[in-house]
Amino acid sequence: MTEGGKLIIFSAPSGSGKTTIVKHLLNQPELNLAFSISATSRPRRGKEKNGINYYFMSVSQFKRHIKDGDFLEWEEVYRDNFYGTLKSEVERLWSEGKNVIFDIDVSGGLRIKKKFPEKTLAVFVKPPSVDELKIRLKKRSTESDDKINMRIAKASVELATAPQFDKIIKNYDLPVALDEAHKLVAEFLGVEIPPKEN
Repeated sequence: MTEGGKLIIFSAPSGSGKTTIVKHLLNQPELNLAFSISATSRPRRGKEKNGINYYFMSVSQFKRHIKDGDFLEWEEVYRDNFYGTLKSEVERLWSEGKNVIFDIDVSGGLRIKKKFPEKTLAVFVKPPSVDELKIRLKKRSTESDDKINMRIAKASVELATAPQFDKIIKNYDLPVALDEAHKLVAEFLGVEIPPKEN
């Protein structure tokens, strides 16, 4: 892969608020970020669009990309439910002169960090508690209780990996977490945050 900008990883258990934080950072022009769209073999949900939310593919297509070595990282999160980052996606964003931001699961985040240790900032977003996570996931009402329980079980395992990340942000109070994430990323990229307009 050709070398390009920096890589910013946000990982966390489902419902921790990492997606909200990533969206906030993408709206900060001085950070010059572009979002890395993941590939997945899971079915679309609701209004999701191919090439915007995810690159949707069948299980066999996904497996072919694995065989061809097209992924920077990939994982079978649940049976036949694959997620991964295509090398071509990162190269596309680097060729546009952007720093790439990821909203990916914990093991994928750590794999990218391992491949590009000097270029990567890996941030773990910590929810207030597993109970709070359960409440947030239920509020979303996008998944069955079984699926929520699977995510909660996975969350306990994921929380144990937090110390392997460069930084941990506690998302107990969203505005504070957004501010902290903005400062962290700006510092890593060596850019000034413009003063807030009153």
